[in-house]
Amino acid sequence: MSDSVVIVGAGQAASQLVASLRTEGYAGTITVVGDEPYIPYQRPPLSKAFLAGDLARERLFIKPEEFYAEAKCHLVLNTRAVAIDRARKVVKLTDDLELNYTTLVLATGSRVRNLPLPGGDLPGCFYLRGIADVEHLQNRIAPGASLVIIGAGYIGLEVAAVAVKRGLKVTVLEALPRVMARAACAEVSAFYLETHRKAGVDIRLNTKLEAIEKNGDALMVRTSEGPLPADTVLIGVGIVPNVELAVVAGLKVDNGIVVDQFGRTDDPAIYAIGDCASLPNTYAPGGRVRLECVQNAIDQAKHTAATICGKPKPYNEVPWFWSDQYDLKLQIAGLHSGGGQLVLRGNPADRSFAVFHLEDGVIVAVEAVNAAPEYMMGRRLIAARARVAPDRLADKAVPMKDMA
Repeated sequence: MSDSVVIVGAGQAASQLVASLRTEGYAGTITVVGDEPYIPYQRPPLSKAFLAGDLARERLFIKPEEFYAEAKCHLVLNTRAVAIDRARKVVKLTDDLELNYTTLVLATGSRVRNLPLPGGDLPGCFYLRGIADVEHLQNRIAPGASLVIIGAGYIGLEVAAVAVKRGLKVTVLEALPRVMARAACAEVSAFYLETHRKAGVDIRLNTKLEAIEKNGDALMVRTSEGPLPADTVLIGVGIVPNVELAVVAGLKVDNGIVVDQFGRTDDPAIYAIGDCASLPNTYAPGGRVRLECVQNAIDQAKHTAATICGKPKPYNEVPWFWSDQYDLKLQIAGLHSGGGQLVLRGNPADRSFAVFHLEDGVIVAVEAVNAAPEYMMGRRLIAARARVAPDRLADKAVPMKDMA
């Protein structure tokens, strides 16, 4: 049998892997299996420019359809992979087809976390993960309508920013005492809370949900603070990795499909990349992490392609993330344990500042708001495990380029 790479999943990681395999000289067959009817597309714009109507659907696609034809990549879309037969090296699909592989790459991504709330499945309640979700929601983003968003993470706040600018009455309900608690420090959370409230978003923290009920043609969200009417409810309470194929196949799973620094699972013929993979990373507390970000999907795909082509390339990059809300770009690099010292550079009132995280004197993370130099140099400093005196780091009179 000739060499064959089968990629299960048709997202950012899969698209990059196809490109990188051909760049690295892979001459075998490549097949991509995706459960949506679309070729690989970007997800970050879904809750921002695409939802707002500022980005056409065709501009979401990472590469044009012609790219896959030119790369001699066979696309099997609108089809689910349901099982892996590791002994026979076969992937079984929903339509009774079987795909033989010499190398299998699981790029299965993640899905929305379902909220176990009575009434959470009523018409008018939405989750946002794919193109179809946004297109259904777009029809309800009308001036004067009321939108209740459950969850004040990236997705919830990005949608809130779009909706309030479109003239909707927006309420965000968060169970925790601050917004973006999982992603940002308290200082950055407080800045975004104030920003959204000034824009007209009603954000309610420490709120316990009880149920969602029908209210005529609309809905009623019952909370610990009382009932809240809504024309539409968006639920955004995080995502979970798609690991079921790996579990049933007997691969090691621990908050993601466990891989080594080359992307390999405990089966040498099977790799995992992107949101679904738990990988070693020396910049992560504990030395292992699962990353939900575009850049990880791209970088991990590149390294895995090199390994498949016989040029092993260990992957150990500084993680980074971003979020666009209003005219604000939040860029985060590195990971921290939640302790250590915080150093504020700049003034939040100027809508341009950064917070650096130091642990034992070493810069381990930076959160930058409209502060590109701090973010870019911050990544370099994190990678170098640099030590910079806190007073120097905080001094805006000292250019970031002089911190190295």
